[in-house]
Amino acid sequence: MRVVFEGTAGAGGWPEPGCGCASCGRLPAGHRRPLSVLVDGQVRLPAPAGGRVRATAYGVEVEGADGHRLLLARERPAEDAPPTRPYEMVLADLGGGAETLGALRAAGAVGPRTAVVAVGIDHRMPSEGELARRLGLWGALAVPDGTVLDTATVPGAAAVPGTAAVPGTAAVPGTAAVPGTAAVLDAPAVLGTVRPVPVLPPPPRRTLLLGGSRSGKSAEAELRLAAEPHVTYVATGPSGGDDAEWLARVRAHRERRPAHWTTEETTDLAGLLRTAAGPLLIDGIGTWLAAAFDACGAWADDGDGAGRVAARCDELVAAWRATRARVVAVSEEVGLGVVPATRSGRMFRDALGRLNQRLAAESEDVALVVAGRVLSLPV
Repeated sequence: MRVVFEGTAGAGGWPEPGCGCASCGRLPAGHRRPLSVLVDGQVRLPAPAGGRVRATAYGVEVEGADGHRLLLARERPAEDAPPTRPYEMVLADLGGGAETLGALRAAGAVGPRTAVVAVGIDHRMPSEGELARRLGLWGALAVPDGTVLDTATVPGAAAVPGTAAVPGTAAVPGTAAVPGTAAVLDAPAVLGTVRPVPVLPPPPRRTLLLGGSRSGKSAEAELRLAAEPHVTYVATGPSGGDDAEWLARVRAHRERRPAHWTTEETTDLAGLLRTAAGPLLIDGIGTWLAAAFDACGAWADDGDGAGRVAARCDELVAAWRATRARVVAVSEEVGLGVVPATRSGRMFRDALGRLNQRLAAESEDVALVVAGRVLSLPV
């Protein structure tokens, strides 16, 4: 099945004519044209069902003469969608996030040899660089208008988060060696010429995301795992009781997460890290430490309360070091403000700072999130 990407943007193109947003302002006119995909020289998508085009619970399906199948995915699969075998190629609008991709993986529609190509690209993405970063995390790629791909030459692995092995041209210069990037082809492929994109490294097993209040660190953590078929969200904070403001915060976090994720409220992080088989998102380390201070009576304890907290931190770091699960954890960076006025506040600040350092030392990936922007911290 030969697929020609005549246009890869949303309905308004990218940049969108007359739009004054920063995303559109960064790009020349006509950078990406509205979505138009020609399959085998006969079927142009988007198109109504009929002939070789079939509407399914997952979107619009086209079957080629070679028996390969392409899916133009709908925003979300139908809730009663039955399991299906993997497609050779899936075109998905990932501008609003990767929840659709995670659901397609959970249903079997995207497998290890499925090439996932982002379409509908528009100013929901801040830049091509951020598009590449996110798609690298999700195991997808973007191609420029005019690219030709053939499903017969897809060598596989494009559907595994953090990897890419698809036909086309070289990746964007300077991005291939950066984990979680290099999922954009830099020029249209020449018809009949197939060159593989360099395979990206697998996603980091342990990621620590640091940031201040309302920095965007939790949203970034969710973005990192959004394309996974199964994720356990670990909430370490209090349930909220009758506190309306706290309950509203918890509800906002819950509604933002993909519906197919599971949630576990616990402070037994060491136990989870030792036994988890699938990805974990831990939110967060600061609330876990506060619970440890409560349980150990360390806030005002002049005795061995601080020692018991230190022992729990030792256990957590040991489990973090030994875990075989993929884990993304969020922690507060509390050392950038004024010195706390109370002894207990200073104890907590110091303990969390030390714990962050120890977890960072055992992490393949550490980043600081500031005003929604992600700064990778080198080793």
